[in-house]
Amino acid sequence: MSRKPVPAQAGDKARIEVVFDKPQLLGRLFGEYDKNLIAIESRLGVYISARGNKLTIEGFADQIGRARDVLTGLYNRIVQGQEIDSGAVEAVIAMSAEPVLDGIIRQDVSQPPAVMIRTRKKTIVPRSATQIKYMEALARDEIVFALGPAGTGKTYVAVAQAVQMLMAGQVDRLILSRPAVEAGERLGFLPGDMKEKVDPYLRPLYDALYDMLPAEQVERRMTSGEIEIAPIAFMRGRTLSDAFIILDEAQNTTPAQMKMFLTRFGMNSRMVVCGDPRQIDLPDIGKSGLADAVGKLQGIPGMTMIHFGAADVVRHPLVGRIVQAYEGPDE
Repeated sequence: MSRKPVPAQAGDKARIEVVFDKPQLLGRLFGEYDKNLIAIESRLGVYISARGNKLTIEGFADQIGRARDVLTGLYNRIVQGQEIDSGAVEAVIAMSAEPVLDGIIRQDVSQPPAVMIRTRKKTIVPRSATQIKYMEALARDEIVFALGPAGTGKTYVAVAQAVQMLMAGQVDRLILSRPAVEAGERLGFLPGDMKEKVDPYLRPLYDALYDMLPAEQVERRMTSGEIEIAPIAFMRGRTLSDAFIILDEAQNTTPAQMKMFLTRFGMNSRMVVCGDPRQIDLPDIGKSGLADAVGKLQGIPGMTMIHFGAADVVRHPLVGRIVQAYEGPDE
């Protein structure tokens, strides 16, 4: 390894060593062509060298401490059988920067998270501090609002929790809904029948499902009615009991649609409302059902509102910077 550290702050440099007891796992820890080590060096301004099962980290004190925690956390996840990709590396680096406030210790990134969601195809672990709170709320509360920018995992994690509960028999049905609101292209101009017209709007929900379940199970359960994906207009007049219900892109509902949707809630059900209040495609952006609901329902027992920000974006790091740039310094 001939990489050189990037100084991150003024002060005295230091060096620490980390020893791993299973050297056969270090290839997965380092990543192809050492890409994981390069990402940690670049983000934290440290220099990492390896010899056998020992890693030496050089840099300034705060940075090398974070780098040690990140490497240890990733290694422990591998030991537990979790897959490590670039997203996981970025997530652990981001969580290592969480501040320590008023005696509240930040999430210990050196250990695998205590909360996770298991589906047939993968295990979902939190990739930001806010996702930890979100997963806890999904497991605990009957109605959860997930508010924030794209890329924070709002819908994806909700679908994972829904699939887990369906597989465990805790609910009988999984209902995924979304408003079919045009974003630059009108439904009437799209080819095909009504299903073919609305399916593009529901595609992200299909994608999340196929990530959690084998394709044949998705198709079979959709045919039997255990899984339903439909525009919000299809919810009218129904009472949804023993179901896990997810509303995606909720910022594009009207107040009347949001009231209609929320009042579909039935016995032994869970409901998750996902949306970004800053990305409204309605003709009158001042009449978003999501903003209206948040204002009216804040603080109701049994209902939790989770707020994501640019720091919680778990896509490519550039996406987080783009979101932050659009939100502005005062948001």
